[in-house]
Amino acid sequence: MPVPIGGRAFEILAVLAQATQEVVGKDALMSRVWPGAIVEENTLQVHISAIRKALGGDRAMLKTASGRGYRLLGGWASRERPAQAERAHSESQPAAVKPSFRTNLPAPVASLVGRAFAIRHLVEVLSAYRVLTLTGPGGIGKTALALEVARRMFASAWGDAFLVDLASLSDPGLVPSAIAGVLDLRLGGEQAGADSIARAIGGRQLLLVLDNCEHLIDAVARSAETIIRACPLVTVLATSRENLRIEGEYLYRVAPLSVPTEEDQEPDVIIAQSAVQLFVDRINASHAVLSPDPDELLVVAAICRHLDGIPLAIEFAAARATTLGLKPVAARLADSFAATSDALRNSRLDLRAPARGRAGPPPPCGNIPGRIYAFSSRGCRQRPQPSFGSGWNRKPGRQITGHARRTGIRGSLASA
Repeated sequence: MPVPIGGRAFEILAVLAQATQEVVGKDALMSRVWPGAIVEENTLQVHISAIRKALGGDRAMLKTASGRGYRLLGGWASRERPAQAERAHSESQPAAVKPSFRTNLPAPVASLVGRAFAIRHLVEVLSAYRVLTLTGPGGIGKTALALEVARRMFASAWGDAFLVDLASLSDPGLVPSAIAGVLDLRLGGEQAGADSIARAIGGRQLLLVLDNCEHLIDAVARSAETIIRACPLVTVLATSRENLRIEGEYLYRVAPLSVPTEEDQEPDVIIAQSAVQLFVDRINASHAVLSPDPDELLVVAAICRHLDGIPLAIEFAAARATTLGLKPVAARLADSFAATSDALRNSRLDLRAPARGRAGPPPPCGNIPGRIYAFSSRGCRQRPQPSFGSGWNRKPGRQITGHARRTGIRGSLASA
């Protein structure tokens, strides 16, 4: 069964096949596939890795000539130029000759802090793989990162880019309909299904962003795999708390933002951490002045450590600090997490989620201070609570939640 690879990776494979088992130097490969562009060697390595993954049990056919380049073994025959190679070729053409593309991607409403390297890396990955899944816990920033990567791809005239937000969908059977509705597909009277959607997409050049897939993971995986196999110019970028587990998928775990350690006392060291940068950025964006003097930076560092560098929690903490001030927020977090730690030591909670595809009642969860629990068929998941205990008053809470909706931070704290 063929495994999908990205257009650039296919172009590299074609160059190696044309060399008839001779070594092709790294510089020669990069100049052939990225003519006129400055490309780092690790970009080439990402694509070589994708080719090896696609070769599966035959991955030994792609040999590395240490310090020189790569060699592809076996006999290869040239056929009609595939659509994947056509896309890779078109990417190197001047922008003036490229067609106009459509998108429904929302415009950014706030800067994305601490993700510059991840964005560059994922843009490279999408030219090597046709299925990319961003995973991580709630609030880690999967959606924000996926949207920024998709905007970069769209800005380069790569193709259409459409976001399908599955957060509010509860019926797995409606996943194909949701995709068809966003893409405005004409199915000619056919029932919306993965096969009919794939036929309607056809040769369309498309980046399909499937957001919040975890509660519909099997249905999303089936739809994505069908579309990828039938539509050679479609790439899927998904966000989920677990991977899709389909052929050709590249899994990227979104990491928390970097936080200062307790030993970090120097202002330059503290402000260099991305979690602190996000907190200060959001404070300043709310027109509240935060003068980054050493004492205040130490308090900010403590807040970011308590929140484990989780961007959504830091955003809410920054919003709360504009009304309470830094020290009260830090004190309430410290008290809340101390109570949580004591409660966890004295509890026997089983927080393990059921196996994939097995629904069951969530395990019992105690009312542990400082925590919010999310109940689903996958069990009970524990999340940090950035609502700062009993001092929360309703009016600021509504304001922060409303701001979260406007800025794309979905739902309330309990649905982060």
